[in-house]
Amino acid sequence: MYQKFLFLAATSDPTAADPGATSIISMIIPLVLMIVVFYFLLIRPERKRSRHTKEMLSNLQVADEVVTSGGIIGRVLSVKDDTVLIETGGDKTRLRVLKSAVIENRTVHDVTK
Repeated sequence: MYQKFLFLAATSDPTAADPGATSIISMIIPLVLMIVVFYFLLIRPERKRSRHTKEMLSNLQVADEVVTSGGIIGRVLSVKDDTVLIETGGDKTRLRVLKSAVIENRTVHDVTK
């Protein structure tokens, strides 16, 4: 009887942490780490790329050499709200494309801020 009392007294220590709380914490920590990894590997680079593309499209100028998503390379003749008129090839073919179709501006501009 005395041994049972010692066993119960040893297991019911009021200063010991609740095993349920430690299991919840051990489940939350990997979840938080996964969210942080996804942020730095997927979300942050995509936001940066999107910001760069928007900036490039807003800074298109006449005579810039651009590449479209279809692989057409040409020089910008005019820029409207949502379209760009480009001239391509030796026969001076003109194409009107959406601004969103322009994926690269090959012209180097001086950045002065």
